[in-house]
Amino acid sequence: MSKLVDDFNEYRSRMNGKLLADNNKIVKRIFNLDTNAYAEGALDVKTKELLGLVASTVLRCDDCVKYHLETSYKLGITKGEMMEAMGVATLVGGTIVIPHLRKAYEFWEALDEK
Repeated sequence: MSKLVDDFNEYRSRMNGKLLADNNKIVKRIFNLDTNAYAEGALDVKTKELLGLVASTVLRCDDCVKYHLETSYKLGITKGEMMEAMGVATLVGGTIVIPHLRKAYEFWEALDEK
């Protein structure tokens, strides 16, 4: 299952490289804003990642969910903390979020295998 993680990261890296190489000022600024939004501030980085995970789940962006799951995992967020955040996301997003919850759980398992 770690192929799931590797495939996601390879695709994301390759396509981000292409997007940034296109030298579009708006795209570059959005990427920069995204990076800076998750930096340490009044909220710690782990909290911000969990907020990003919840928002991404509610918005049903599987790529975003995977990104925040992996970053959370690397920051030492536990499976229990992740599942609590995903519980909030499912409550807020409703049952339509459940397929994304399944994919998120599968991706977390793949991270554990790596």
